[in-house]
Amino acid sequence: MPDILSQGEIDALLSALSSGEVSAEDIRREDGALRIRPYDFKRAMRFSKEHLRTISRIHELYSRLLATYLSVQARTVVQVLVASVDQVPYEEFVRSIPEVTVLHVIDVKALGGKFLVEMGSNVAAAMLDRLLGGLGHKIDIDHRLTDIDILVMERLFTRSLPSLSAAWAGIADLQFTYDGLEINPQFIQIANQNDVVLVVSLAVSIGPVSGLINLCMPHVVLETVMPRLSNRFAFATPQRNGVDADAQSRVLSRHMGSVEVGLRAEVGQTLIRVDEFLGLKEGDVIALEQPIDRPLTIRVGEERKYWGYPGTVRGRYALKISQVVEEGAEFE
Repeated sequence: MPDILSQGEIDALLSALSSGEVSAEDIRREDGALRIRPYDFKRAMRFSKEHLRTISRIHELYSRLLATYLSVQARTVVQVLVASVDQVPYEEFVRSIPEVTVLHVIDVKALGGKFLVEMGSNVAAAMLDRLLGGLGHKIDIDHRLTDIDILVMERLFTRSLPSLSAAWAGIADLQFTYDGLEINPQFIQIANQNDVVLVVSLAVSIGPVSGLINLCMPHVVLETVMPRLSNRFAFATPQRNGVDADAQSRVLSRHMGSVEVGLRAEVGQTLIRVDEFLGLKEGDVIALEQPIDRPLTIRVGEERKYWGYPGTVRGRYALKISQVVEEGAEFE
């Protein structure tokens, strides 16, 4: 708020004007200099702070769903957090993309446009390594992706799109379709060079490897849903939170249902001395601490979950589960 002059200051100003010490032209020039501010039309702000807060909340939900999905696929803990939400010209976003990266194009038919998802090379390499049986350690991906690499990455990302739809469910019913994978950003044009785009950066950690996943959403595509990007609309009814929770639960259940776990039966165990072990030869018999009338222990991972008896089914070894192990219980 501008300062209010006191009566003494007003009298002093009038006296200076009448004596010629200060001219009215100087006052107008100084006032005009204070009012003029440089403005870059290429960086015109299209999204308000309220829009950015809502977008941040949407992608906080998406980051949780994505972390669950990637953890299941990579068979290790994956952490995903919203790092930043910014609005920049599309040209500036393209310039910020590294030379070596993985770009996924998403078609949003309901909005008549496309989104772009840039996955950092270290994150993409770690996920590829885990999906192909490796440990997910940090590796270089400075070579061109093979056809198998591209197929694996496309399938991985395509199956994550329902999580993005669930995150947007509180704003609009958006169905995302995978459009393709690209390496060179110059071959992708989802907006004009000077168009403002919203960039949501997600910080991803896969074991010792960390990096960013950037979602680029053009303003012209989001324009039709911008009136809904307000706290009053997005969180006006309590049912919306229930919809998000139900969607998250369904996605989690679907992904957890496809997790593979190791199942093994222990025939028995015993202890022998090292010299006995070194002296074993063909035909020797090792007595196990397992009575023949007792069931075998069946473990899921490292946890004892069942007891069962061995047998055969259609010419194959098999186990018949006789009892589910309750925590702390012994065989009955």
